[in-house]
Amino acid sequence: MTSRRLALRGRGGWGPPGLRLSVACLWALLPGLVFTDSCIWYGQCGTAFADKRYNCEYNGSALPLPKDGYDLVQELCPGFFFENVSLCCDVEQLRTLKANLELPRQFLSRCPSCSYNLLNLFCELTCSPHQSEFLNVTKTEPYLDPSTKTNKTSITELEFYIGQTFADAMYNACKDVEAPSSNVKALGLLCGKDAKECNATNWIEYMFSKDNGQTPFNMIPIFSDTPVHGMTPMNNATKGCNESVDDATGPCSCQDCSIVCGPKPQPPPPPTPWLLLGLDAMYVIMWIAYTAFLLVFFGVVFGVWCYRKRHFVSEYTPIDSNIAYSVNSHQNAGEASCCEKLGEKFENALRVTFTSWGAFCVRNPRPVVLFSVVVIVMCASGLSFVKLTTNPIDLWSSPSSQARKEKEYFDAHFGPFFRTEQLIIQAPHAKPEIYSPYPSGDDVPFGPPLTKDILFQVLDLQNAIENITATYDNGTVMLKDICLAPLAPYNNNCTILSVLNYFQNSQSVLNHTIQDEFFVYADYHSHFLYCVRAPASLNDTTLLHDPCLGTFGGPVFPWLVMGGYDADNYNNATALVITFPVQNYYNDTGKLMKVLAWEKEFINFLKNYDNPNLTISFSAERSVEDEINRESNSDVGTVVISYAVMFLYISIALGHIKSAARFLVDSKISLGIAGILIVLSSVACSLGIFSFFGVPLTLIVIEVIPFLVLAVGVDNIFIMVQSYQRDERLQGETLDKQIGRILGDVAPSMLLSSFSETVAFLLGSLSSMPAVRTFSLFAAVAVLIDFLLQITCFVSLLGLDIKRQEKNKYDILCCIKGGEEISSVQHSESLLFLFFKKIYAPFLLKDWMRPIVISIFVGVLSFSIAVTNKVEIGLDQKLSMPDDSYVMDYFSSLSKYLHAGAPVYFVLEEGYNYTTLDGQNMVCGGVGCDNDSLALQIYEAAGISSYTRIGYAPSSWIDDYFDWIKPQSSCCRIYNTTGQFCNASVVDPSCERCRPLTPEGKKRPQGEEFMKFLPMFLSDNPNPKCGKGGHAAYSSAVTFRNNSEIGATYFMTYHTVLKTSADFIDAMKKARMIANNITESMRIKGENYRVFPYSVFYVFYEQYLAIVYDTIFNLSISLGSIFLVTMVLLGFEMWAAIVVSLTIAMILINMFGVMWLWGISLNAVSLVNLVVSCGISVEFCSHVTRAFTISTKPTRTERAEEALSHMGSSVFSGITLTKFGGIVVLAFSKSQIFQIFYFRMYLAMVLLGATHGLIFLPVLLSYIGPSVNKAKARAAQERNKGTEREKLLF
Repeated sequence: MTSRRLALRGRGGWGPPGLRLSVACLWALLPGLVFTDSCIWYGQCGTAFADKRYNCEYNGSALPLPKDGYDLVQELCPGFFFENVSLCCDVEQLRTLKANLELPRQFLSRCPSCSYNLLNLFCELTCSPHQSEFLNVTKTEPYLDPSTKTNKTSITELEFYIGQTFADAMYNACKDVEAPSSNVKALGLLCGKDAKECNATNWIEYMFSKDNGQTPFNMIPIFSDTPVHGMTPMNNATKGCNESVDDATGPCSCQDCSIVCGPKPQPPPPPTPWLLLGLDAMYVIMWIAYTAFLLVFFGVVFGVWCYRKRHFVSEYTPIDSNIAYSVNSHQNAGEASCCEKLGEKFENALRVTFTSWGAFCVRNPRPVVLFSVVVIVMCASGLSFVKLTTNPIDLWSSPSSQARKEKEYFDAHFGPFFRTEQLIIQAPHAKPEIYSPYPSGDDVPFGPPLTKDILFQVLDLQNAIENITATYDNGTVMLKDICLAPLAPYNNNCTILSVLNYFQNSQSVLNHTIQDEFFVYADYHSHFLYCVRAPASLNDTTLLHDPCLGTFGGPVFPWLVMGGYDADNYNNATALVITFPVQNYYNDTGKLMKVLAWEKEFINFLKNYDNPNLTISFSAERSVEDEINRESNSDVGTVVISYAVMFLYISIALGHIKSAARFLVDSKISLGIAGILIVLSSVACSLGIFSFFGVPLTLIVIEVIPFLVLAVGVDNIFIMVQSYQRDERLQGETLDKQIGRILGDVAPSMLLSSFSETVAFLLGSLSSMPAVRTFSLFAAVAVLIDFLLQITCFVSLLGLDIKRQEKNKYDILCCIKGGEEISSVQHSESLLFLFFKKIYAPFLLKDWMRPIVISIFVGVLSFSIAVTNKVEIGLDQKLSMPDDSYVMDYFSSLSKYLHAGAPVYFVLEEGYNYTTLDGQNMVCGGVGCDNDSLALQIYEAAGISSYTRIGYAPSSWIDDYFDWIKPQSSCCRIYNTTGQFCNASVVDPSCERCRPLTPEGKKRPQGEEFMKFLPMFLSDNPNPKCGKGGHAAYSSAVTFRNNSEIGATYFMTYHTVLKTSADFIDAMKKARMIANNITESMRIKGENYRVFPYSVFYVFYEQYLAIVYDTIFNLSISLGSIFLVTMVLLGFEMWAAIVVSLTIAMILINMFGVMWLWGISLNAVSLVNLVVSCGISVEFCSHVTRAFTISTKPTRTERAEEALSHMGSSVFSGITLTKFGGIVVLAFSKSQIFQIFYFRMYLAMVLLGATHGLIFLPVLLSYIGPSVNKAKARAAQERNKGTEREKLLF
């Protein structure tokens, strides 16, 4: 007997049987060490509570176990199964032991050594034939057996002497074991407190305390490695989690045993900032570059000034034979180059063509206008096919993008991601309360929203939301009709992620209390504290024995339903979060409209809900789109006023009133209105053409293109009208020839700007971003049509208006004459033109002023370059909402209270073979799985969540399936008659284990066996006997092909809390990095399958991964096209094209500087505005540059002055003043997007364009402008020979 006892005590480390027997005999001969096998109990007697029973006191030798208990011993305590199996427990006690260990074994069996040590502990306690050595009975009570009428004694308390070494080893083997479906440590479910606070001592104390609700009486553990009070502590050999229990199983996996993993992965250090001299490197570099530029520039300027003083006196001094000649005095000397001749011929061809065309339009106004109207009507008729896209996915995500394809794959295989209706609730007037656990324990504070009174009020609100009824298509819609119910049709309860689901959404469960007249033993406090540690539990370990699992059949994770707590102290929550996932019928319009109808009622209900004790922030899936539409509608008035201001200015500013008496004759209100209508008609034509071909409109197109085309169109209108007003009709020249001549002069400049913008926008349509591509297409066609209408319809209307003015007929009231007819309208020069000619241009181009201008503008450029890389990327959701939107409160609460980010699914594409051992090892996270498997790589990523932004270990269906199918578990059972699945809760003798309790049966299923039981696992609902059923957690995680092969599957986890655009972008990048690593690991092992991450926000934020590239690409291609078109249309003036392109590039870089200063982030909206800025900058620069190239004045400074005098006033009045009035109105918009991305950026682009085009560019041209084209100068001299213009130009 002694040898048998020693063999039992030394399992796993005593050597061969012969040696063990010899040592046992030797010990038996030693004095004072007399061992006897004796028990302290045998059998059950007396009831402790519910179905929990005491054990009967028994002082005697172990008794042979009846043979009907052999299977139980083999399963639970195989170390006792030898000889006649004499134990201190009967069959009933073994059955009780199995029932009590059911749930712990399910969670801990993932790690065989942990499960082995735990069973060792309870087997020694329950059945060891030498209990008396380490168990000491301290309390008993008499018991009369009702069946035998014999008196027995029930043990009601005992002391359990446990070796500290054993306890520590058992804890160390179990502390890392995961519960995959709950994303928590398994000890958090078994220790009575959070896993982080659990240790060997308090874990065993909790398991042996009757306060846990499972133990029938107190067993007081006493930990010691040496004998105490004559008792020898139980100190059996243990297995470490890195050791194999037997030949059939391996050590625990890295996920369940940290020492197997090796060193914990460390995140790479954050990139060190680029510093020079302790300061930002870009700042330092640009300061040095700017300082060097100033030294070189002013050195050159000073040197040239000294040179001129010595040789030329002054650039403005008249050049004659007595004074040294200027470098430009002989500009026409010598032969013109081939390029100059080609440029002159091209220029002349344009002039002749436009001159003839202008004269034709003035001679035939009615046919031209009628034809224009017919074309406008035909093109605009396409608006009857208009489609407006408001779906953010279609706006921001390209159909060919990675995120879009992955979303479509996910939707096709697993169904669309559910719609979310969410409330964040605070209790501002409630006070925190203190809960004092019975009979002992530290006081636990409970946050204001977790007081019972507030919970009842929140439950009433939740029930009211469930009862909201909407009407659609003559029917009613309630939450139950559209909600996500994962266990339907077996369980039709809606998924409601709420703390109240810990109480089954029931007032009676919330009120459930176990108490007497003196103490409260258990109530909602104790139940809550248990459920936040074990959300998947079906039976809490308090005296309440209430389930924690939600009524919908799934766990409610505490980090999803509470907010504002510290660390993992959920009891300190200051906010409750209630989420209603709703079905997303993405491709079923009828069902989707039902959901939208209910969501509308949901929003209306909460807007009108009034409870002074609750502060509620809320949002529905449709909220953002609704608020954007409301914002757009509310800003219609602002936009209309903005355009009205611009229209009014244009109508008045076009006229040149000589006197009050001639106001109605000289005004050009009707011509201004006609010009505006032409601009709007070009926009309508563009929209109509693309609508006819099925290209959908976007809000950006509607809001931005009129602004852009108005800037381009109005500028051209002012140039034509003011050029006519400043011109004097030549002797014998008719009106049609005069306007034709004027059009021949200005139309090439209009063609230059309009065609440059058209080509730039067309090339911009190559962008991969749908919003930018659509805008570019519409803008290109609108600008082109606007130009064509201006050189046809507007020229004809201008001729008619001049004829009216010559006949002294009133503007608008054209039938009324104001006086005698005049032969021609006298030329006149506006005050603005005179200001530019007499004051501004000469002042700007003074010798001392020009260096100051250059130094200031280069300084601003240097600053902008230094901060360009600091412009933030992304779009804050709050900016898309009106200031008064209820969603603003929701966004604020979201960032303040939420502790978990969006769910993220790691999808393994279909075709993967899960039925082979190697295939399983590459994805699972349990025993025997590869250390770089899919589950373990995600688990390791969660360990460095601050870097990877993966918050939790993944829910792994395959690992829970392996736990579910183990023969040690009671989960997988089938009817021995039919082979059908038998749920663990069914009591039927014909139900038997799916797999035998043999070494082979304990191995993982493979091949056909794997596929046979998997559907049973995915259809099994969790119950108290088996918490591993996969129906609720994994029914949608696994798809099947042809009902016989596994298709695509996913492993779900959560991102950490993401608050800013940078957080969302980084989370997506890191998730893709992890997925690529997993894919690469599989590829190395010969499996060519792809893993990709999917989260609902990826499709919106993917654009930002390439936004910098898209910005560089779009702006570079726009600048490149502007350079080429400018070079050709200026008559192959390459240097002039370079100057124009350089100035526009400076404007764009300075736009980035303004964006940084004004807090404007880089996103699709601002990128569109940058493209617009590129187009408008052409208007500011091209006209002045062309005027410079065709000027024949002798010096660059004089040519720049002439160009600025003639074109500056038109550009200033046509764009700057026109836009400024309209832009200022946008500042009063309620929309933050309008305030930031339209008011701020439009104001910046107009001011920067005006300052660069009217200040910097003329000065730059005066320094490095192209030389006079000799061929053009001679041609101009020939054309103007003998006229007054010859004296002006030469």
